[in-house]
Amino acid sequence: MMEEKDEVLVGNLKTGDIKAYEALYEKYRGRLYHFAFGYLKSHVEAEGLVQDVFVKIWKKKADLKPECSFKSYIFTIAFNLIKKTFIKRTARKNYINSEADRESIDYSTLNLVDYTFLMENLMGLVAQIPERRRETFTKSRFDGLSVKEIAQDMEVSPKTVENQITLALKFIKSNLAVENNQVN
Repeated sequence: MMEEKDEVLVGNLKTGDIKAYEALYEKYRGRLYHFAFGYLKSHVEAEGLVQDVFVKIWKKKADLKPECSFKSYIFTIAFNLIKKTFIKRTARKNYINSEADRESIDYSTLNLVDYTFLMENLMGLVAQIPERRRETFTKSRFDGLSVKEIAQDMEVSPKTVENQITLALKFIKSNLAVENNQVN
């Protein structure tokens, strides 16, 4: 009996009858809303989905088949729109996660490049230091020897070692600062 009434309403809607459209909307909007809300868990999205279903019905009214189940037709439309909503949600979530991943980038490669660049510059500057001073500096900073050990090894006073290291560091710092300003 109900299907017959839908059949008549759909037949009238097919010809553009706005009263038939409103009657079908009133009859199914509550059921569609609850169906959509069951999946989407959002009142706003469920209401929007009901509107989208009936907009689609209005646009496709000429293609409606009164002899087919209108209820099945609109619930199929609703289900497909729900699937699209989930696809969009997943895409949005993946995008947000990928953005978060970009913000927590592993900077190890970038740091390695910076370190390599800095070491090349440092070694270039160390090569410019006078030989005895370079040897003192290298033993201190690269070989990890103490001032006392360097003094004994090079047969000089600890004060001389300290002075040579200080002069080497001043030269390196001033030249690194100059190179840094030229890069920036």
